[in-house]
Amino acid sequence: MSRFKKIVTVLIIILIIEIILIFYFYKTRDHSLSSYDHNKKITILVDITANQLAVFQDDKLLKTYTVASGKASTPSPIGTWTIISKDTWGEGFGGRWMGFNVPWGKYGIHGTLYPTSIGWSSSHGCIRMHNDDVKQLYKITPIGTKVIVTGSPYTNFSSNLRILKPGMRGTDVFELQEILKSKGYYAGNPDGIYGEGMKYYVHKFQKENHLYVSDTIYTSFYKKLGLKPVD
Repeated sequence: MSRFKKIVTVLIIILIIEIILIFYFYKTRDHSLSSYDHNKKITILVDITANQLAVFQDDKLLKTYTVASGKASTPSPIGTWTIISKDTWGEGFGGRWMGFNVPWGKYGIHGTLYPTSIGWSSSHGCIRMHNDDVKQLYKITPIGTKVIVTGSPYTNFSSNLRILKPGMRGTDVFELQEILKSKGYYAGNPDGIYGEGMKYYVHKFQKENHLYVSDTIYTSFYKKLGLKPVD
């Protein structure tokens, strides 16, 4: 047998094994929610560190799903949110959308065209699910359902404090605005958006704390506020 034929044979064998494993995984996954009670509310908990979504009812775990969360550059919104919209959006969203009441952008739970992205921090901030999973979750999730998105047990800041620039959005921006407000350096209502108003107060804090005045928020800014990344 020629070397080329050997390579082709090996590749075919690998492909057959992968198809068998995918089929077995699909068949053995738990697709049921047998203990779900339609008369009771559910709570959804998303752990973006583990990329797991858990469904609870009366403090009882009903089911967990593997999901995709936001990339470091487009993080998922950490906090406690409410489902405020539901829709059967198109193929790119797996036919299902459940939107959160996040003030700084459009975030929610949906399906995906890219199932290989599930299990990783790979989204633009939304929580992605396998299409079969999101259809199942959609059926038992009414508007008003609480969704808790966690990333760290200690702080709403991620394990790496982002360098922030005007135009950026996120939970860390929202939290920073609240901290600045508590210290008398921010007069607006926190909205999670680094806009022109926030830039003014960033400069004010920098000047009064002998920092280099810049639109960009670096580690030195966080240190002056007494903040540090979580290990």
